[in-house]
Amino acid sequence: MKIFVAGSTGVIGRRISSLLVASGHDVKGMTRTTSKANELRVLGATPVLCDVFDRSLLVEVITEFNPDVVINELTDLPDDPILIRKHASFNNRIRTEGTINLVDAAVACNAKVIAQSVAWDLPGDGGIAVKFLERTVLAAGGVIIRYGQFYGPETYFESEPPPSPRVHIDFAARRTLDYLFAPSGVVIVVDDA
Repeated sequence: MKIFVAGSTGVIGRRISSLLVASGHDVKGMTRTTSKANELRVLGATPVLCDVFDRSLLVEVITEFNPDVVINELTDLPDDPILIRKHASFNNRIRTEGTINLVDAAVACNAKVIAQSVAWDLPGDGGIAVKFLERTVLAAGGVIIRYGQFYGPETYFESEPPPSPRVHIDFAARRTLDYLFAPSGVVIVVDDA
């Protein structure tokens, strides 16, 4: 299949892109920076330089590729977990405006949408943004994957697993591929599922 991965250079996005390529799919991975484009080439994916907030370019790039599936693994999280609350508005914008742009581009070429969500309740604006993302994707006939908190290499929890719900980053990536053909709905990916 032809698969477009938004968030392809993130912790889970790189793993998913690599697994998709290894499974024989034609993968285009979106990144905002030229420095990360080479990472995607090394994985065997074709890099696409685009920002999810550049709506017209995003629609053009996705419709030109004409994918079967658009996978949304976008987040805008700081490297230091202590700064998550301070930077929450950036991640909320990805989940709202970014989601609308990706879904509209996917719908324009009849592509299925699979999107990352969380398996726990977020308070305040973060929770509102998550609900918006989920409603938008489900309204387009897509699949929501509610992941537990990631742990393992390159995550906030590299050496010690977080409290439940949690999921090892490699397991989460492998399970994501299981939902390429899933019907529209919500699935939960945690260690004990």
